[in-house]
Order: sequence, then C-alpha cells, then structure tokens
Amino acid sequence: MSMPTTLRIGHSPDPDDAFMWYPLADPDGAGAKIDTGPYRFEHVLQDIETLNRRCEKGELEITALSIHQYAHVADRYALTSCGSSMGDGYGPMIVAPRPLTDEDLRHVTIAVPGERTTAFLALSLWLGKGAFRYEVVAFDQIIERVAAGDFDAGLIIHEGQLTYGKAGLERVIDLGQWWGAKTGLPLPLGGNAIRRDLADQAPAICRILYNSIRYAVDHREQAIRYALNYARDMGADMADRFVGMYVNDYTLDYGDRGRQAVRTLLTEAANLEMVPPIDVIDFIEPG
Repeated sequence: MSMPTTLRIGHSPDPDDAFMWYPLADPDGAGAKIDTGPYRFEHVLQDIETLNRRCEKGELEITALSIHQYAHVADRYALTSCGSSMGDGYGPMIVAPRPLTDEDLRHVTIAVPGERTTAFLALSLWLGKGAFRYEVVAFDQIIERVAAGDFDAGLIIHEGQLTYGKAGLERVIDLGQWWGAKTGLPLPLGGNAIRRDLADQAPAICRILYNSIRYAVDHREQAIRYALNYARDMGADMADRFVGMYVNDYTLDYGDRGRQAVRTLLTEAANLEMVPPIDVIDFIEPG
C-alpha cells in the first residue's frame, strides 16, 4: 500500500477554524472523521498575519489567508469555493477605552493585527489610505494592551469581537456593519486557498475540505467540544455563538453574493491602489 501524500493545511488557532477542520484532525487517536482519500493532512496553526506572509513564498499546500492578502498572491494560490469567513452585518471592530470619532482616530495610534489582514484593509477604506497611525500587535494581545493604555485604540478580530467588553473597552465602529451599509454585501474577511501547482488535484482536495466543513456542521456538538480547546476567554455558549458567526452558509460555498463581495472589495481596493488588480478571481469547486 502506498503511503498517503501529506498536505499541510495552515489555519488560525481559533474556534471557527478548529471547528471546520476538526474532522481532519486526530484528537482522539482514531484518525480523521471523514475519508481523506490518498491524503494525510498536517495542521499548521499560526496567526493569520503569519499565514498571510507565508503565502508570499508559497510555503503551504493549503492555507487560510485574508482576502486582502489574496490580491497579492493570486498568482500562487486559488481560492476554494468553501471555507470562507464572511461578516454579514458584523466584522472587525475598532475598540477604545473612551468614545472616539473618526477624526480622533486619525490622530491616535491604533494597534492592528497585521497589514495584510482584511480588517486593516477595511480600516484603510474607511479612514483613508495612510490617514492613520498604527502599530502591528499580535491579535490576541490587542485588547489587553489597549486596556493597559499602551494604545489609544485597537482593531480587533476573531473572538475579541465578543469579549472586548470584559476589558472595559467600548466599540467605536464595527467595520462589517459599515461595509454592509455601504455596499449591501457581507465583508469577506478570510478564505482558504490551494497552491496552484496542485491544480490537477485541487478539485479533489476541495471536495475533502468541503466534506470536513459539512461533517462539522452536521456534528456540531462534537465539533464545538473540539473547538473549545482554542476558545480563549470563552465558555461553550460564547464559543458556539462565535462559530455560528463565521461558519455558515457562506462557509460551505461563497455563493453568488459571497463571490460578488470578494470582487467588490478587491476592485474598490485596487481602484484606490491599495492592492494589485486581479482580472479574474477564480474559485476551485469540489470535484
């Protein structure tokens, strides 16, 4: 019997990604929960900005990445039609210890989780390219450091969107809400992509990824229990709520609306010279 081909799959150590890829993991030593065909999946857990940067070198066969970053690596990777994180009426937030106006934000220093995150792109679209000062801080340290007074405001992603109030911070703006009001579309935050040199295998790999998400959705209680291992400062109810925000119908397939959201975001950003233009955004379908 031939040995399985190992595929490295990069994703964030967060409840939503853990939930989606739980069926590909082996937490109890019993193997994957679904048929992975001729492949073995090796999980590479890193923050999204690190994964974004690794994309530039094409280091991982499969990876989560910010939609912002996709514009910079579309020659190396193709988006899969499943695995997206969409904020439909909600998304990354600016939080601060006190009320701030958009003009205030142009004169303070904002802690941000990375320059290639979609959160950073949305903030730049809202305030203006180069119109604010910022410092890159690990995403899971932003709330703590803003609360400690190290920064005047913070751009938060992941579960911080539900937990910032515990630190005495208040929301200045929800960029997902802003984008929805502006465009009528969800804010496409992250996706998954397969390296283009695997083009012949990509549909079959995409089918396995889709089956993983489908299994997790259909076995929600089991998958949530696994995701709790990555739920910082969240109990089971809040973790379930967070997973529900970012693992939804769009995650199974972008659909027409989700695809339009990606095109709209990257076209607007390209028109403002914030990202390179992409003629065609292709999505790998399950084979």
